[in-house]
Amino acid sequence: MHIKKQRLLTPGPTPLYPPALHAMMASDLHHRTEDFRKVYQACVSDLKEVLATSYDVVPLVASGSGAMEASVSNLFSKGDKVIVCVAGKFGERWEGITKAYGLEQVVLREEYGGAVSAQSVAAALAANPDAKGVFIQASETSTGAAHDIEAIARHVAATGAILVVDGITGVGTQPLKIEEWGIDVLIGGSQKAFMIPPGLAFLAISPKAWARADASDLPKYYFNLKKEAKNAAAGESSWTPATSLMLALAEALKYIKSIGMDKLIDNAQLLAKATREAAAALGLELFSPGSPGSAVTAIKAPAGMDSGVIVKGFKQRFGAIIANGQGSMKGQIFRIAHLGYFDFADLFAMVAALELLLISNGHPVTLGAGVTAVQRVYAEAAGIKV
Repeated sequence: MHIKKQRLLTPGPTPLYPPALHAMMASDLHHRTEDFRKVYQACVSDLKEVLATSYDVVPLVASGSGAMEASVSNLFSKGDKVIVCVAGKFGERWEGITKAYGLEQVVLREEYGGAVSAQSVAAALAANPDAKGVFIQASETSTGAAHDIEAIARHVAATGAILVVDGITGVGTQPLKIEEWGIDVLIGGSQKAFMIPPGLAFLAISPKAWARADASDLPKYYFNLKKEAKNAAAGESSWTPATSLMLALAEALKYIKSIGMDKLIDNAQLLAKATREAAAALGLELFSPGSPGSAVTAIKAPAGMDSGVIVKGFKQRFGAIIANGQGSMKGQIFRIAHLGYFDFADLFAMVAALELLLISNGHPVTLGAGVTAVQRVYAEAAGIKV
């Protein structure tokens, strides 16, 4: 009870992969040397491998939001009509960025906890044949919902529009077959399934999307994707790179390659399934029951209880950090992450702690009910007869 190890159970930043953390200590490396160029080129090559794409992959020193902005400023022109899918806080971020750059918006809006359907996107494309792009989240981190990117991508691919996907928490938690499905821009971030600190983002960019870059008339300077792609081919960035993070990313990518991206996704999906079953066993409701994703599970607080009580309890009693709801959802839901360097032992402990917190705040549960649900999912996946 007296020693409390800090545990990150949030959907970003996520727990750090230890060899990646150790690699950062070698960051007194000049970025315009052959040693660093080899690291940079290896990272770009390995990113393409784990994402299973031959498209250009462009790293940026930025959060994922920087890459989101870069996709707008580099691939569109002022006044372009675009379809923006909004089902949470991060969909609203697409709405804000496209508005800031003067694009004409057709907004497809769903209630928090829901998801924009492929049928809605298809209808919007049919009604707006001049649309130049569709913006969406693979995983809406604020609500725990996931979009059907495969179905949506196939609709967009049949038109002249390009599909720009915020995969920041989708990569490594759900299949995202860039070339097979027709995803034109896929955005990722370092502090999610890649298990390293925040500060790096990347974009995988299709030839169809690159064709738009030549015509784009929006202002760009630091986030100039054509310039970055040209320099990346030579093992450099246009500006001073985050050398420590690139060293960390190189190690994390080696690890992901060793287990396989499909296994990383399977791990997240199993943890998410177990968390959903534990929630049901504890009499809790999911916030996104119709389209739950595998990056994070959003759970409603019990009636009459502020979710902040649970978030605060995790920190004070167990040294663990979980996520509250965002914006209007603050106090209503709490969110448990599954992406990156999480395992079942983390989940056993988290659910056991949750049971005690619920009991201490007046929500009756049977101790062990949630943990048993997690154990059953593990046992089934591991082939253990119980």
